[in-house]
Amino acid sequence: MRIGFISTRLAGTDGVSLETAKWAAVLRRMGHEVFYCAGELEAGGPAGMLVPEMHFRDSEAEWISRHAFGTTEAHPDLRDRIEGRAAHLKEALRAFVTDYGIELIVPENALAIPMQIPLGVALAGLIAETGIPTIAHHHDFYWERERFRTCAVPDILDAAFPPDLPSIRHVVINSLAQRDLKARRGIDSVIIPNVFDFATPPPGVDDFNADFRQAIGLEKDDLFLLQPTRVVPRKGIELSIELVRRLGDPRCRLVITHPAGDEGPDYLHRLQALAREAGVDLRYVANRMGPSRGITPSGEKIYSLWDAYIHADLVTYPSLYEGFGNALLEAIYFQKPVFINRYPVYAADIASLGFDFVEIDGQVTDDAVAQVREILGDEGQRRTMVEHNFRLGREHFSYRVLEERLGALLEGVRGKG
Repeated sequence: MRIGFISTRLAGTDGVSLETAKWAAVLRRMGHEVFYCAGELEAGGPAGMLVPEMHFRDSEAEWISRHAFGTTEAHPDLRDRIEGRAAHLKEALRAFVTDYGIELIVPENALAIPMQIPLGVALAGLIAETGIPTIAHHHDFYWERERFRTCAVPDILDAAFPPDLPSIRHVVINSLAQRDLKARRGIDSVIIPNVFDFATPPPGVDDFNADFRQAIGLEKDDLFLLQPTRVVPRKGIELSIELVRRLGDPRCRLVITHPAGDEGPDYLHRLQALAREAGVDLRYVANRMGPSRGITPSGEKIYSLWDAYIHADLVTYPSLYEGFGNALLEAIYFQKPVFINRYPVYAADIASLGFDFVEIDGQVTDDAVAQVREILGDEGQRRTMVEHNFRLGREHFSYRVLEERLGALLEGVRGKG
């Protein structure tokens, strides 16, 4: 089968792009052909069609978002501009389906989060008109985000995010989303959690990354606490700072690898001020990190996120909200101990599986600090913990699990057709 993935962006290290790449890899392994269509595509990725107007940072999409959210009063041009851009994008989508002989489409979050309203409208229109078999992969819905709750065009959100059409099978990544989609829209869905390739052994120290700790200013005996997330408020990074403050170990270095650009630099500046006041050594190293390794024109190395995991002593993951938790799976895969906040999806779908993490419930406790201190000081305990977690990760979140669930889903789609 020829399968087309469609999104605003299919490039970089955001959760949607990463999970799309995993689905694409597994579907290829199952014998299918995969193609991409998005406003940004990864160099060297699957063949496909680049449509810059589909990106959420397209100027027209940004104008529409500014006037659609945060108010209930619609700008007089808003609906016309949504319809005009949607018509343009629908023709681009139609060309993608025709030119690549697409037999099934997989909208990746484009029918769930309205960062690109015209794209959602265009997709809903195309699917309604053609009846093309569709697996809509929803990572997070608009009602889960505060900034989308006040809207001037709620009828458009109800119609397209997501649309309830007979040729669509809906996939969500957690049980809370499944429950809410049914309660709000009466739409049934299948849960397919985020996964990782646990069958492939993790990489280790090599000639390129051997100097990673030195490159970010760490000494040999420093304790490297890795915060492998974007710098946005829902990541709860102030809890990581509080953990390091209460550990009171001068060897501790808290390292943030991802950029702060998505929602502006204010949160990063607040964290840096908080760390200074707390006497915490906070390292923001996004300028040394990239989606893949490389060398700048000046000869400076750019490291991948994997290089950071390899050298970390502990992963801090105190998120307040996650659709699932890619960084958690990565920490399990790289066999690193984890300090985690019990965010709602974790509490609902992951905590009961038996993983051994240092857990908190919204605030850093004396017990959590003591556990982290013990783990950092006891290599044997740390090894037992991470090996146990790796086994559970392989059991519940492997490519094998994804292949089984996609196989059943594709049979259902064929049955509908």
